[in-house]
Formats: sequence, structure tokens, C-alpha cells
Amino acid sequence: MIAGYLSGSSLLHRLPAGVKLMALAVLSVFILPIGDPLVLAGVLVAVLLVYAGFGRRGLLRILVWRSMVPLLVLVFVLQVWAASLSVAAASVLRIAVMVLMADLVTLSTRFQDMMDAVAVPLKPLARFGLDPERLALAVALVLRFVPVLLESWRGREEAWRARSPRRPGLVLIGAFFSGALSTADQVAEALDARGFGMPDQPEPPAAPPRPNP
Repeated sequence: MIAGYLSGSSLLHRLPAGVKLMALAVLSVFILPIGDPLVLAGVLVAVLLVYAGFGRRGLLRILVWRSMVPLLVLVFVLQVWAASLSVAAASVLRIAVMVLMADLVTLSTRFQDMMDAVAVPLKPLARFGLDPERLALAVALVLRFVPVLLESWRGREEAWRARSPRRPGLVLIGAFFSGALSTADQVAEALDARGFGMPDQPEPPAAPPRPNP
């Protein structure tokens, strides 16, 4: 799961995690209303150039997202049927840009740094009895799990195609979810072993002083 991070010394790696998360949020807000496919295509090219700056590892990272292609094709077809070709192209490009930008934050940010950055805006929730550190851990795990699950799906899909000429069916979906649940159980056990799942234990009362003889 921690394999989502790619070690490096680029400018993106040196930026604080909070700055990257804020930049991701701001860029997402600006990208959402853009409806020109040419503009979105230009943004996508810029994002891909950032991946290329990581070298071969960055280019291989893009291949992890090949599993999204069927979903993007489905979105494109539905948008063409419901709206127009231009709207469909813009929708697909917008999704691709936002997913890849989020992945750039994931691959350039250490897990602990991600948790520390997410915990800052969650601190006020401590007044309501919620633990900001555990909430931050949950958010960071979600961000880390996305590329891992996509890689798992791609591996199962390639294994299926190597054994059978038929297209993957419902059996592959069932195996994927079974593997995802097994991975979640392993992560939960690892967290329990490190004390994340245990409630805070109250300190034992101090022993009363022994009377002097």
C-alpha cells in the first residue's frame, strides 16, 4: 500500500503536503467549470509532462490507470447520448485530469506527511469526541488504496486474458472484491497490532501511600 509513494527530490516532493493538498483543491475548483475540450486537453498534457519528469517510474505510474479506460469509455458514450460530443470529451478529459492530479499528490507525498496535513483541519472535531489522528489515517488510507486497487484489478484482468479468450465477467469482479476485502483485513490487523484500533486506556489510579510504621 505504501508503494503509492515514489521517492525523489523534485520540486513536487519538496513542497509541504498541506500546500499540495490545498493546490489540488483549488485547481479542482477551477477545472470543474471548464467546458472546452481543447483547454482540458492542454491541462492533461501539462499533467502528463509532470509525470514524465519522474522518468521511467512516472511513465509506468500512468499505466496503472489503464484500468480506468473502460469507465471513461462508458462515461463518454453516455454523455454523447445525453448531451453532445463536445460535452462527452470535456467530461472524460476532466475526470482524467483530476484523477491524475490527485495521484501526483499521492506519489510525491509520504504517508506520514499526508496524515499530518489532513489532521490539521480535522483538529476542531476533537471537541465532539472524534480523534483527528484516526480520521486523518482513514483519509490517507483511502488516498493510498485507490492506485493499489486499480493495480490489483489490472493484474487480475491480465491474468484472466492470459488464461481465457473470453472477456472478463462477473467472476473477475467477485474475485477482485474478495481480494480487496482480504487486503483491508490485513491492513486492519496491522493497525490493531500497532495500537491504532485500541481505545485509549485510562491511566491506573496511583497507589495510596503506605503508612509509616
